[in-house]
Amino acid sequence: MAFAIAKGLVDTVRVEIVGRDINKLNIFQERIGKTISLFEYGDGFSIENKHIILAVKPNNIDSISPLLKGKATNLFSVLAGTKIDSIRAKIQSDSYIRAMPNLSALFQQSMTSISGDLDSKELAIKIFSTIGSTLWLESEDEIDIATAIAGSGPAYLSLVAEAMADGGVKAGLKRIDSEKLVLGLFSGFSPLLEHHKSSDIKDSVMSPKGTTAYGYATLESGGVRNSFIQAIESAYQRAIELGKK
Repeated sequence: MAFAIAKGLVDTVRVEIVGRDINKLNIFQERIGKTISLFEYGDGFSIENKHIILAVKPNNIDSISPLLKGKATNLFSVLAGTKIDSIRAKIQSDSYIRAMPNLSALFQQSMTSISGDLDSKELAIKIFSTIGSTLWLESEDEIDIATAIAGSGPAYLSLVAEAMADGGVKAGLKRIDSEKLVLGLFSGFSPLLEHHKSSDIKDSVMSPKGTTAYGYATLESGGVRNSFIQAIESAYQRAIELGKK
């Protein structure tokens, strides 16, 4: 995620990257394809008067925070389930924001939910708009729910894509052809969903006693709808648990 965000920002602002291993940082820079400032922790790097994007694993924050000297102007955290109050107690900043991008940030197509201090709202939206779409939410609780949908969503949709391709193979298609059909389906579905309600899309495809009606009934009999609802709830509850640790 750090790479995706840096790639989105590098053409418009001066980017500095700080990490544990200079060799990995050099590889990071090579992937970016442009010269950026690299620092190892403890190598004189200061967050004083800077806009900081915190993109480490949540369980590393206790070891990383003492190494971030100074007081930032804005701190943008992409740590799942990590509350602003928890970050505020460890890293100094004038303002704090939580953001949750997803894996599509690699292609500047992320759906990023954002919440936090209102005085940093516009800057946060500007930063994360470089990697896709953004949605400002009024509370951290809503961020945790959004994480369960858009943050974890690529994994859920991957399951759907894989299962549909497997179904095509079971019915008699070559694997490569079945996967191409699924890819085309996903590519064309986004604009449909942008302009029509999901229920309207379903109804426009489903004709009486047609193939879609039979397939849809099979999905319902397998509890697919309820499983997805429960998956969102489970992921949300897990985010709450992580926030308490």
